[in-house]
Amino acid sequence: MRLQRLAFLATLALSSVSMFTLPAAAQVTVKMWSIDGDNGLYTKLAEDFNASQSEVVIESRLLAFDDLVNEALKAFATGQAPDIISLDNPDFALFSSRGAMLDITDRVANSDVIDTSVYYEGPLASAMWDGKLYGLPKATNTIALFYNKDLFAKAGITEPPTTWDELLEDARKLNDPANNVYGITFSARAGEEGTFQFLPWVQMGGGSFKEVNTPGAVKALEIWKTLIDEKLASQDVLSQGQWDSTGTFNAGNAAMAISGPWELGRMAADAKFDWGVALLPTETEGGPRSSAMGDFNLGIFANSQHPDEAFKVIEYFASQSDRLFPEFSNIPARSDIPLPATGDARTDAALKVFQEQLQYAQPRGPHPEWQKISKAIYDAFQAALTGQMSPKDALDAAQATITGIVG
Repeated sequence: MRLQRLAFLATLALSSVSMFTLPAAAQVTVKMWSIDGDNGLYTKLAEDFNASQSEVVIESRLLAFDDLVNEALKAFATGQAPDIISLDNPDFALFSSRGAMLDITDRVANSDVIDTSVYYEGPLASAMWDGKLYGLPKATNTIALFYNKDLFAKAGITEPPTTWDELLEDARKLNDPANNVYGITFSARAGEEGTFQFLPWVQMGGGSFKEVNTPGAVKALEIWKTLIDEKLASQDVLSQGQWDSTGTFNAGNAAMAISGPWELGRMAADAKFDWGVALLPTETEGGPRSSAMGDFNLGIFANSQHPDEAFKVIEYFASQSDRLFPEFSNIPARSDIPLPATGDARTDAALKVFQEQLQYAQPRGPHPEWQKISKAIYDAFQAALTGQMSPKDALDAAQATITGIVG
């Protein structure tokens, strides 16, 4: 009986301990949406974050570039938005100006991980609205001119073109239909990638996203149309994005390509010829330079139920910036991270050109109605390139639309 009583007391004691033991904290799931592709960056960093700790897990969804904004707008309107989204930098103003993004100004100021003073001004400004910070640049990029040195030598061309007229002349010399080689490839698709590629020409022609029908901009579109009409570029550029278009260059089927540093890893592996990178040609010798400012910003939706955990994810991505180029061919949006030598002389030389080109990169916008402005631009060059309108008429029509938007 005494043994039974001792056993009962022991059981009671254990029960009392278990009653007052705090349950383990539940793991928080943070949903993140980003674009498919980008050399697997989002997938890899999400996996590494999940493996680095046990309190928060990223549930990642990858969407096509052209679908991301519309899907995100629908999700926010219906209360189904993810916690975190990665948006192309000109689209950020659309969301932050409408109260869709969480103001992280104070969180960043108090962060032991994020120091905004080391970020380049342009990319950081693209994540701001009305003096507040609503996101953080994931990386930055721009576009320049890739050229096939072997094909240039074969055609007797010693240097890459420095003006628009030289670009057209060289494309004619390099065009070789018998060997399935086009003079140039680029992206003129009806979408943001097309605007990304055409807007620098507008800017070098004396225009801006608010003024797209200057004489220089009209000349730029006339040159693009000549490249298409004379079959110096494949008709596929009307529908291809930058990745597929540059694949034509990598395969040796185009002598020049307009694209960005995200291609360097693939190009070093795939291109079986000598290649180089040059600054984008200007309208005239010594004329104004420009290029696109690209890449994505990470932000937290204002209606996130897990803003603290989501911010930890933002901090983690920021802490991995030194991996961006070596692993994913992304250029950090920070001045404190030197780009390491790759061991490939062509890639290292190309990086120096891209870093110089970044000095002239200009943002798209920012403007809350950027999607409508961009559409007016790509509708215009598509109409001209497909023969529906003259370049001047097409850009005049775009200007009327844009003036109605920006005033």
